[in-house]
Amino acid sequence: MPTRRGLLDSVERYAAAAPLPDARLVPAGALDVPVGPPAWPHPARPRPGAGAVTADDVRAAVALQEEAGLPAAVEWVVERAPSLGAAARAAGLVVTEFPLLVVDDPVEVLLPAGVRLYLVGAEDPALPHYQHLLESGFAPHHADPDPEDLEGPSDARAEVLRERVATGRTVVMVALEDGMPVGVGSHSPVDVDGTEISEVVGVASSPRRRGRGVGAALASALVAQARETADLVFLTAGDDDVARVYERVGFAWLGSTGVAGLPGC
Repeated sequence: MPTRRGLLDSVERYAAAAPLPDARLVPAGALDVPVGPPAWPHPARPRPGAGAVTADDVRAAVALQEEAGLPAAVEWVVERAPSLGAAARAAGLVVTEFPLLVVDDPVEVLLPAGVRLYLVGAEDPALPHYQHLLESGFAPHHADPDPEDLEGPSDARAEVLRERVATGRTVVMVALEDGMPVGVGSHSPVDVDGTEISEVVGVASSPRRRGRGVGAALASALVAQARETADLVFLTAGDDDVARVYERVGFAWLGSTGVAGLPGC
């Protein structure tokens, strides 16, 4: 396992490379703003070696995002840009820090009896619905949906997702019980200078099935699948409790991810 500094470097290199197939990078002071289709936006991030980010840089980045019809969003590795949070707050954004974890010693966790795990193909008609479950976190009114009413994201976002799955840029897994989704997760591999790195970008499980280990087993399977080709797998957890679930399947705490956006967004 590389040193902590080396791992943080790898996460930053991944974050810099991930938007490149979708967007052009527009500088805003010491920030890079990926400008591309609104259906699959990427946040602004500090440009390596550009120095400290100022509040004016953040304001300029938000202006570029708003002009392009993109959500106002800035993300960074807190340990690498510790002053960015203050700059974002000074620019009027709300700042939150989340646990950043990396796979250290993977642990296999078995699915509960009766639950089956599947890789979702690009042509699966339920793919947009699974993405919706990931994004909504299995909101109560979608916990056990009617299979004939597969609600999903916008057509444009669904098409981007299908293209990403077809080209291997997003891998989606779903856990089914009696034909109904009880968990869904995904990871996004990126080639970074000849080394594959993947980010687990979401694991969600049905509230009615929680406590049975579906989420932990799904995360374990995602890690195993990603590590077939990736040298490094990492994620940003939603909070400390979620981070502890990931620690059960072999993730280790690496640092924090800073996220800034407009109030109410």
